[in-house]
Amino acid sequence: MLRLDAFMAQSNAAYYATRNPYADFTTSPEISQMFGELLGLWAAMVWRAMGAPDPVILAEAGPGRGTLMADALRAIGQVAPEFRAALWLHLVETSPVLRAVQAARLDAVWHDRIEDLPQGPLVLLANEFLDALPIRQFVRRDRWCERFVREGGFVELPCDEDLPEAAEGTVIERCDEALALSAALAARLRRAGGAALFVDYGPAGSGAGESLQALLDGQPVDPLLHPGQADLTAHVDFQAFAAAAAGCACHGPVPQGLFLARLGLPQRADRLARGKPAAVAARLIADAQRLMAPHWMGRLFKALAICHPDLALPPGFAA
Repeated sequence: MLRLDAFMAQSNAAYYATRNPYADFTTSPEISQMFGELLGLWAAMVWRAMGAPDPVILAEAGPGRGTLMADALRAIGQVAPEFRAALWLHLVETSPVLRAVQAARLDAVWHDRIEDLPQGPLVLLANEFLDALPIRQFVRRDRWCERFVREGGFVELPCDEDLPEAAEGTVIERCDEALALSAALAARLRRAGGAALFVDYGPAGSGAGESLQALLDGQPVDPLLHPGQADLTAHVDFQAFAAAAAGCACHGPVPQGLFLARLGLPQRADRLARGKPAAVAARLIADAQRLMAPHWMGRLFKALAICHPDLALPPGFAA
């Protein structure tokens, strides 16, 4: 019997170590080059606001196939060559399968954890990284109980966690690993300067409810029945994640569609589409809409920035 977070951690570690996850899902950087380009330009503007430190660490957590960072670096090289010359590229990735894919596209240094990044000013990008961190689930019965996994089902055991009063059957999820990461990252940013941008999915505020889900061969499945074969994720509690970043300035969460619109995605799509064959132009515009439209990724996905307290309001977060 395993506590749910231990089960989720073991399952995802086996899944990412042995499989190509892009058989099961598609992320924003894989939908359009514009996503990575805009995040690269975001990083460049933040770097300038930091005072243009040289050297500076540009890092990505959960870099997938390296698509986001390859697109970001191309845009940085075109628009901010001085930033490109100053940056040291570091990637946070535990999967040997994905590290090999990334190494074919990027010249970087790899780490297992964000906490292992070298010291110095930092700009961190993380797209769909937090949702894969292991969660705990608590359910209200006559008292609070915590969920464990045994033989493909839940076992609920009484616990002594300090949780709010709630109605019978209420479920609360908590990601201790994300909270610890936020606190450690905030301490680092306060000390050395910089900013971190997280783009992920979940509600704007903290809330009760079950969000654990699994994908196997692109289809939803029971998250307890296929350990190591399915991708397990849960909604990010942005409110709790920001609250754990003590002493730093937190901006957002802002819906992804609004965030990308403020960074100029519609204008970028129009420029790319100009002069292209009709079918290519239509696809570019459709890809931008998929990233921005509320019924696609524009509302459920959100952007949150954690910054040194003296850093100016980063792009994409001004009302």
